[in-house]
Amino acid sequence: MAVTKKIAAGVVAVAACAASLAGCGAGTTGSSGAKEGAHGAKKAAPAPAPKSAVRLIGDGSTAYTGAQPYQPRPERLKPGQKPPQFVVFSWDGAGEDSQRLFSRFRKVAKANKATMTYFLSGVYMLPEDKRDLYEPPQHSPGSSDIGFNDEQGIADTVKQLRLAWLEGGEIGTHFNGHFCGSGGGVGEWSVEDWKDEIAQAKRFVKSWKTTTGMKKASPLPFDYEKELVGGRTPCLEGQKNFMSAARELGFRYDTSGVNDQVWPAKKQGLWDLSMQLVPVPGRSFETLTMDYNFYMNQSGARAGDESRHEYWGDQFRDGLLKGFERAHDGNRAPLLIGNHFESWNGGVYMRAVEEVIERVCTKADVRCVSFRQLADWLDVQDPQTLAKMRTLGVGEAPKEGWKTFLAGRPAPAPKGVPGAPAAKR
Repeated sequence: MAVTKKIAAGVVAVAACAASLAGCGAGTTGSSGAKEGAHGAKKAAPAPAPKSAVRLIGDGSTAYTGAQPYQPRPERLKPGQKPPQFVVFSWDGAGEDSQRLFSRFRKVAKANKATMTYFLSGVYMLPEDKRDLYEPPQHSPGSSDIGFNDEQGIADTVKQLRLAWLEGGEIGTHFNGHFCGSGGGVGEWSVEDWKDEIAQAKRFVKSWKTTTGMKKASPLPFDYEKELVGGRTPCLEGQKNFMSAARELGFRYDTSGVNDQVWPAKKQGLWDLSMQLVPVPGRSFETLTMDYNFYMNQSGARAGDESRHEYWGDQFRDGLLKGFERAHDGNRAPLLIGNHFESWNGGVYMRAVEEVIERVCTKADVRCVSFRQLADWLDVQDPQTLAKMRTLGVGEAPKEGWKTFLAGRPAPAPKGVPGAPAAKR
């Protein structure tokens, strides 16, 4: 992958965010049944890969192949039922390069019965020699702070996207050029700028065969217009105008903000599934559930002392585990984690994430799901039940126990949402 994949160069705002936080104290709706082994989900026979005829879309870069396999069926909590512990692992950029981290974590997810969200950067589907096809808001055509790609990099990325989706993963978006800070960064974009950026991100995914000339390659097995329901903005900037645009375009969630470990609510009509603050072991502050923020706090987002690498990886792992434990033993709020396919400080953050996945996703009452699957589950819950769970603070378990705390009879599930019972005839 010949892309200039140096995210650190474009995360000025995240660096600022990390610095400011240093002072802080502290499934889709498919009817295919539960993903095999999805802990806490209702067990059902796993769905086979789609067998329906492939219906190519546009130039054949994408295709409709039927309902996505391996999707858990979301179910409403029963009165007095303790909520499952959700954990979401997600990846910004989500391209396959020479590090082979996309393929590595696909295998990790499969081995630990987890589903993940992959936020694809649209320019990773655009060849370098076609860069002028990208016209970023407030920048000249062909501009990008993370570069573009080559034919082999696109072919490798397409392969991983295809397999990830067929294994039940979600393909979201990290948009395109990753512009941060002042001078045209995404935080300065208008609602119309965001609509343009989203349209281009979709177009690059839906036309990679044309832009690369790989006409005989297999398509991506999904309709991206329907698949794309959420994303994360570069550097967590520009959330307000992005959410306004996203709501009009039919998105269902956003994960571009900063929040505590509490139960999510809707914001501007979308589920606000923002990044969360977790402890930094051995330090007096908390930071975001993201590899980059630990990297920033530990070595200033630069290659650090090799003798400290193992300690930093352990610190990241243990910070995520502390966040998991206080949710799991407390308010049961979903733990939302974001990462990058990068080998910063010798790859210790990738090692740490893998260890967290292995420790938490194998627990019987834990569901490691995608953001889309979490949104599906939230959609079928009684709003009053969710509101009550939102009264619990970080790490706060109900004093009277879950059976009493959620003992009230919930309202009927709304019609037309995932998991709602069929209307009586």
